[in-house]
Amino acid sequence: MHEAGGDHDQASQVVVFHAREFVTLDSDQPLVDTVAVRGDRIVAVGNRDDVLAGIGDGYRVNSAFEGQVVLPGLIDQHLHPILGASTLTTAVIATEDWVLPDVTYPAANSHQEYVELLAAAEAALEEPDEWLFSWGYHSLWHGDLTREVLDSISATRPIGIWQRSCHEMFFNSPALTVLGLAEDTLPIDPDVRSQIDLDRGHFWERGMMACAFGAVMPYLFSPERFVKGLDQMVRYLHQNGVTAFNEPGAILVPGAWELYEQILGADDTPFYSFFLTDGRGPAEAGVGHGESLELAEADLARAPTGKLRFFPKQVKLFADGAIISQLMQMNDPYLDADGNPNPDHHGEWLMPPDMLDERSKLYWDEGFQIHVHVNGDKGLDVVLDTIEKRMAEHPRIDHRTVIVHFANSTEAQIDRIAALGAIVSANPYYPVGFADKYGEVGLGPERADVMVRSASVLQREIPLSFHSDLPMGPSDPLAMMHFAVNRLTPSGRTAGPEQRITAQQALHAVTLGAAQSWRMEHELGSIEVGKIANFTVVDANPLTVDPSQINAIDVLGSVFEGRWFPTAPGTSRVSANGASTRSSGHDLHGHDQPEHDDPQHDDHEHDGHGCICGVARELLLNLERNGFAA
Repeated sequence: MHEAGGDHDQASQVVVFHAREFVTLDSDQPLVDTVAVRGDRIVAVGNRDDVLAGIGDGYRVNSAFEGQVVLPGLIDQHLHPILGASTLTTAVIATEDWVLPDVTYPAANSHQEYVELLAAAEAALEEPDEWLFSWGYHSLWHGDLTREVLDSISATRPIGIWQRSCHEMFFNSPALTVLGLAEDTLPIDPDVRSQIDLDRGHFWERGMMACAFGAVMPYLFSPERFVKGLDQMVRYLHQNGVTAFNEPGAILVPGAWELYEQILGADDTPFYSFFLTDGRGPAEAGVGHGESLELAEADLARAPTGKLRFFPKQVKLFADGAIISQLMQMNDPYLDADGNPNPDHHGEWLMPPDMLDERSKLYWDEGFQIHVHVNGDKGLDVVLDTIEKRMAEHPRIDHRTVIVHFANSTEAQIDRIAALGAIVSANPYYPVGFADKYGEVGLGPERADVMVRSASVLQREIPLSFHSDLPMGPSDPLAMMHFAVNRLTPSGRTAGPEQRITAQQALHAVTLGAAQSWRMEHELGSIEVGKIANFTVVDANPLTVDPSQINAIDVLGSVFEGRWFPTAPGTSRVSANGASTRSSGHDLHGHDQPEHDDPQHDDHEHDGHGCICGVARELLLNLERNGFAA
């Protein structure tokens, strides 16, 4: 039994919490039945008799979870609240079903299904000038999408389609007119212009971010949609047991942080929202080194501690394009449907290699931990060369440079990651969601099946964490575990069976591994004395169920900083278990707590903060003035 010291005059503040089993991820005592909590901290962990003997008199007992399994608070290492809030309040037509707290959007698996669902969404709109926005399109599932196709849905209503990766957008003719996007208004930079096809209404990567995104933001982010989206995201994350997430490279126009404070920072939002400063935006804008560092310091000064906070000296940089768009930079050619090299298909750079080199040196030399987005093996070569160069110029111990996404790699590159002291945060959904299609077109079966080489990473003892990159994948840590353990595709195949990992390793990747990637392993990620009392309560132990059934485990609620937040009655990450019994709402100290049926108030107001809709409208005005990509 592990116990923290403390004055016995505070014993009345200690709550002894029993469960069927706590999965601690502490190697000294991996499975216990009792945890004692004082305030928001764990003060004792062990078996019942030992804990009770060690804490003395004056404790209270909470047996609300006597028959349940308690995990360390589950973590999504990397997601995007703005993207999650905006995409999932459009007419979602994606490559997979999306089960949200209030609605389920069915997948489209052909061009005909996609067009029919899009036409139905258009017909459901009441106002003739109202925008139709949809997210989830992908050409390999949904066929060719052009301005002409969208004009056939409506030649009068503006339509904006956000591709599944969020790195591409398509518009019909009325939308281009409303946005003022025409040949004489496009950027003059040839690299940006090369990623715009105006005739098709198609904008991608830098062409989207430098041109289309800022123009469409005032329409895409109406105050009502944005507030509704953040509210839905809070309930969605809680439903899936998430107790902490990180947004890397946060781009904040005036008004955005205030909105986050009121929704993500509300007292009844049961998770941490962490942020990294953005290194790409200042580089794209030509901001000098001194001012870029000042911007990073300003981000940290905004929130250095608390429920919402910026991590000190951690920055997000980018290499190549999105995997979901198949715009990652690959060493070997992309393939057509016949398996032949396709000379018309190539990757893109989000930060050209010289820009990545220059900015990585700036932040590295200032002692920042760098998180770098990379998807292709050619992109990974550039990233590893960059780290190697930085280490040769200015060696650093425990720099923890995070290889983010890690879609395509080779075994030799993983050896280099280990030798350079970098770590990996991977998206385990990639092989599950995309290996079948990418094996047919683009990568071919050999490369597609070994995307996200998780087992190879762990064999080199490289720290590994998992993330959803919401909305790129579901923000559902149990689902991430299931993906990594089984690697089962929609066709029923196992993609790269040699890259499957154990349930224990997968649980570590959504708890301690994620915390380690943030330098938070002494606070979060396991159930140990002195750590924050964040737990996720589930109805089965993912380490002992049949591995094929991990995704059938239901989340009953979460404990955040010592307070119990049950999931709302009638909601469940496993729809078949939606009517499962929930415990009454109490915090760990035995006090009555509200049921938290809806983690946000219906009127979107929180004491002391004013009206959220008013803040959202101010944010909209700033988006119109400044452009989101600025």
